[in-house]
Amino acid sequence: MPSLDADERLRWVERVARLMDSQFQLPGTRFRFGLDPLLGLLPVVGDLSTTVVSIALLLTMVRHGASGAVVVRMALNILIDTVVGGIPILGNVFDFAYKSNERNVALLRRHYAEGRHGGSGRGLILLLLVVLVAIVGLVGWGSVVLLRWGWHQLS
Repeated sequence: MPSLDADERLRWVERVARLMDSQFQLPGTRFRFGLDPLLGLLPVVGDLSTTVVSIALLLTMVRHGASGAVVVRMALNILIDTVVGGIPILGNVFDFAYKSNERNVALLRRHYAEGRHGGSGRGLILLLLVVLVAIVGLVGWGSVVLLRWGWHQLS
């Protein structure tokens, strides 16, 4: 059973995941969204900041004892969100629907419910973080190139 400190960290992860993915609701609808798609409207900086928050949540979940397999699934959720979310226009629409942080919290909850929360995926997560940082860098670079190209087309 997790300690009180671990419970508090898990609640923090849940609160931040909700803020990023579903904090707000369109009046008169069931449609929910968070800061992730709103920040994604800011080229490069928005996508990078939401990825950093997702990685911070992932690292906290790793400290909660997520197994290597769960960590890989969580990292894949972040990777999908980062890569597809970084595509202009399509990525913005995608960010409203694909809630990677809440998916990861659900994965961790299922992992806890199965009673397999004793392991650590630190080595695996380090490798995945390197890959994610490389992909985020490529997305950032690609966005800058695309913006420059668009700017030159308008000039």
